[in-house]
Amino acid sequence: MIVKAEIISQPISGEYKEKIYDVPNTWNSQEWTWVKFFNDDSEAWYGNFRGTPKDAAVSANHNRVLVLTSDYLFELDRNTGNQLGYDNQTDYQTLTVAPNGDFIIADYNNLYLIKASFLERTPIFNPIDMHGIEFKGWTGHKLLVECEDLAAEKKLSWNWILKH
Repeated sequence: MIVKAEIISQPISGEYKEKIYDVPNTWNSQEWTWVKFFNDDSEAWYGNFRGTPKDAAVSANHNRVLVLTSDYLFELDRNTGNQLGYDNQTDYQTLTVAPNGDFIIADYNNLYLIKASFLERTPIFNPIDMHGIEFKGWTGHKLLVECEDLAAEKKLSWNWILKH
């Protein structure tokens, strides 16, 4: 069972078990993302995903792993590592998992909550007209978000509080 996912540079071939996650498409980029997965039995293995690296997150609550690249958002089963699905929405820029296990994903201007299905995204109300959203980590149930406020024309940092 996957407990951690970490984006890395290309590993030495044969060092660990490797699995390729690809989507047949003539419009795919030629870039690849490598993710090192850690299982609950301390075993490590690598996944190779189409597209340049963006983020990866593991949800114990939903038993899923999401890997975000420039080409796709991949969904994996946390227990087996098998690919459950993918979305070719390439506007997403960053991804995190909340303390309650829900995923939060952002494109350039909006935040979305992902719960049961990675294809069902609920928009999260933004208090400002945001651009260039970056997630900077969690403190309890507060997500530090950095972005540019388009109306004020300045960079901001603020805490978004996750409500259950």
